[in-house]
Amino acid sequence: MPEYIKIKGARVNNLKNIDLNIPLNKFVVVSGLSGSGKSSLVFDLIYAESQRRYVESLSSYARQFVGMMDKPDVDSVEGLIPAISIDQKSVSNNPRSTVGTITEIYDYFRLLYSRIGEVHCSQCGSKMIKKIVKGATKKDIQRIICTKCEHERISFKPIDFSFNSSQGACDSCGGLGYKMEIDPESVLNTNLNISQGAVKPWMHYSFDNQKRLMHEVELLFKKHKIDYNSPLKNLDKRNINLLLNGNSSFSGIIGDLNQRYQETDSNYIRQKIGQYMRTAKCPKCLGKRLNKESLLVTFKGLNISELSDKNIFDLNEFFSLLLQAEEKKKSPNLVLLSITKEILSRTDNIIRVGLPYLSASRSSVTLSGGESQRLRLSHQINSNLVGLLYVLDEPSIGLHPKDNDNLILILKKLREKGNSIIVVEHDSKMILSSDYLIDIGPKAGEYGGRVVFADDIEKMKDAKESLTSDYIYGRKEIEFPDKYRKGSGKSIKILGAKENNLKNIDVEIPLEKLIAVTGVSGSGKSTLIIDILAKSLNKKFYRSKDEPGEHKAIIGAEWIDKIIDIDQAPIGRTPRSNLATYTGIFTNIRDEFSSLEDAKKARLKAAHFSFNLNGGRCEKCQGDGLVKIEMQFLPDIYVKCDACDGKRYKKEVLDIKLKGKNIFEVLEMTVEEAIKFFAYNRKLYEKLKVLSDIGLSYIRLGQSATTLSGGESQRIKLAFELSRPSTGKTLYILDEPTTGLHFDDVKNLLKVLNALVDKGNTVLLIEHNLDVIKSSDWLIDLGPDGGNLGGELIACGTPRDLAKIKKGYTSRYLKEII
Repeated sequence: MPEYIKIKGARVNNLKNIDLNIPLNKFVVVSGLSGSGKSSLVFDLIYAESQRRYVESLSSYARQFVGMMDKPDVDSVEGLIPAISIDQKSVSNNPRSTVGTITEIYDYFRLLYSRIGEVHCSQCGSKMIKKIVKGATKKDIQRIICTKCEHERISFKPIDFSFNSSQGACDSCGGLGYKMEIDPESVLNTNLNISQGAVKPWMHYSFDNQKRLMHEVELLFKKHKIDYNSPLKNLDKRNINLLLNGNSSFSGIIGDLNQRYQETDSNYIRQKIGQYMRTAKCPKCLGKRLNKESLLVTFKGLNISELSDKNIFDLNEFFSLLLQAEEKKKSPNLVLLSITKEILSRTDNIIRVGLPYLSASRSSVTLSGGESQRLRLSHQINSNLVGLLYVLDEPSIGLHPKDNDNLILILKKLREKGNSIIVVEHDSKMILSSDYLIDIGPKAGEYGGRVVFADDIEKMKDAKESLTSDYIYGRKEIEFPDKYRKGSGKSIKILGAKENNLKNIDVEIPLEKLIAVTGVSGSGKSTLIIDILAKSLNKKFYRSKDEPGEHKAIIGAEWIDKIIDIDQAPIGRTPRSNLATYTGIFTNIRDEFSSLEDAKKARLKAAHFSFNLNGGRCEKCQGDGLVKIEMQFLPDIYVKCDACDGKRYKKEVLDIKLKGKNIFEVLEMTVEEAIKFFAYNRKLYEKLKVLSDIGLSYIRLGQSATTLSGGESQRIKLAFELSRPSTGKTLYILDEPTTGLHFDDVKNLLKVLNALVDKGNTVLLIEHNLDVIKSSDWLIDLGPDGGNLGGELIACGTPRDLAKIKKGYTSRYLKEII
């Protein structure tokens, strides 16, 4: 096996023709400013080339597409070994995927219940016992029979406990646990009468359908002596219910909408009706996903759904006690021993990566990028693969410093098994724990892309050109604030918060301050701030349909006039969504091109410069720039469109030049390049400057939303909000805004957030970054641990106040730096 990955002449993205030898069988960290070229080196070069060579080694069918795959711009790469990427962008969008299915824990649950579960009769609820009968082929068949009513059925198999199979799934929701239903509150505008458009969804129907339905309602109202011309707010509940649910002659608004949603072939109609729908727990299985018979099988008094609802910490304790008891027996159940050990192996590793609070039933759709990445990392530890290269993208995201220590131990364990680890990371503890550091810089974008330092970590202190080294060794720092803001004296109070693991706590949030909510992973931070506070305020201010978590009351909302909740969800889920389209910059750019004399002569309007519309886009790839190649039994690959050479537009559109650049070339610019290019356009310049100020100078204007991390998506949303007028009474809520940021970027982000507070706004952060925590005016610390051991209010106060107390992990780490 080679000792190094030897790279010569790497020019991927902004890399400046670099040569580099990366040691194998080591724990290597790649650091540097956001946009310096870290991901270009690790993912776009090392991992991409490893994947390309893997496809090259497959069947002749697969090999024919190797030439279509983009080869990284590099002279040579030697010593490359098979690579596994564990990044943050692979969060599953499949609602059928859960923590249990991803980690295989649920597979062992299914085996456990089918082999050892106690079966109860679906007719009378009594216990059933196994018996052997002879089948038609004279072979023994195992069946189970009720001891009371003699109801009989075949024995359960693991597939009977799968919500992804017809044998196990609830026949009402198909194993999803929820159903889409019309939300009665959202379909009516009670200030209007029927003819004025009181039934909002009907406005999206064709005129003939709309006219027919209104006529049916008119007849219905006439029959029941209801005033057809009266605004709906004047009708009593009985008449509103008749309108919504109908009778024998009229299907009702809800019935009509449900029928249309199920039967229509129009994506437009389905999308429009979808605006008036909500997800509701399946009334048949009550969200448990399985059919009645499968849920009647129990183990230690729990059905498989109830066991899956336990968090990982509790599952670990449950099976640990079970293992201890079984091992003491003279004749232990070998099947139970084997299953228990496999489950414990997985729960141990999930706890080590800082996810003890997740339940096995938790949908993967609800996981953050960092949670998804660490969950897949925990799964890799269970595989006994060696000789692999693991590449990870900031695995410390979302982790309290306490949890980060455990994560570092896990990465070292992977290395000790005979693997190589390359981690893109900003965390100082992770950097100092590595064997070898590669620092890319010195800055971002065109001013980055060079190897500033590459050597054993012990020699890093002497790296004078490295910003990373400057911050780690104190030559530069994010300074403590001189004083803490007093605020306005007003506050918002959350009373009786009891959702998930919160222990009926009351929390006061002072206004006109920079506030950080802290605590270990799973302590209840997101539940308190996102699920309770944000959802309650969004419902109050914007009539949001999302129900807030359990609590008694929110007091003091009258002191703010707007809430802006900026999460890390993608700004779009298709390659067509990008920074330019989301922020509105693309509209300004298209207007610039369509105003050119050459564009007017060619009769090209702003719409022709959109890759989302017919007219100017390349029709072969529909403006994607890529064409999908189906790979039969392998994942599909996307190759550059040969009609437009990946440029998305027709030739006549690309021929139009603005200051020597066509529309494709402008979208390929970074924010930093675009600031200089559009300096003459004040509106565009100001929008771009905000993006640069919050650490996004390196992002390309047309960079696909699917390639952006959660932190990048969040900062794009923040930039969009910052470019809008501030009322001075806004509550900004941000969930870990430092995700993906270098120390120097964090310093700049703090300047932006402090400027918001100085204008009279309140900024509320969920945060683990100690530099942000120490720089806040006020801290709200939850804990002491995660899951059932969390959910308590540990302390409130300034950072210096918390550093003086002995309770809680946050105080311990603050004490070290203050």
